[in-house]
Amino acid sequence: MYQFILIIHVLTVACLIILVLVQQGKGAAMGAAFGSGASQTVFGSRGTGSFLMRVTVGFALLFFTTSIVLNYLASKAVRQSQQVNLPATPLPVQGTSTVPVVSPSSLPPVK
Repeated sequence: MYQFILIIHVLTVACLIILVLVQQGKGAAMGAAFGSGASQTVFGSRGTGSFLMRVTVGFALLFFTTSIVLNYLASKAVRQSQQVNLPATPLPVQGTSTVPVVSPSSLPPVK
């Protein structure tokens, strides 16, 4: 699931970059007024703005959605990994150890 959403996210970013680069800026209409060929587009002189804007907004919404989903999945994975590292049994409290206490007087003499 994570890889699928990541692939969609990367493809969305690539499409969004391409769409933004294809669109003309506000100053492009000034060149068309003085006779440059910028007004002759595939979608007509007016249709390209609304079509490309709607597609760009759609890809932007998809980008934000996949970003939020990936953030949620990553935080969920971090929480699960932190829970795995916890000790399964509680550590014994000091003073209740089952290891016998050895005093120096109980040791055999060294030869």
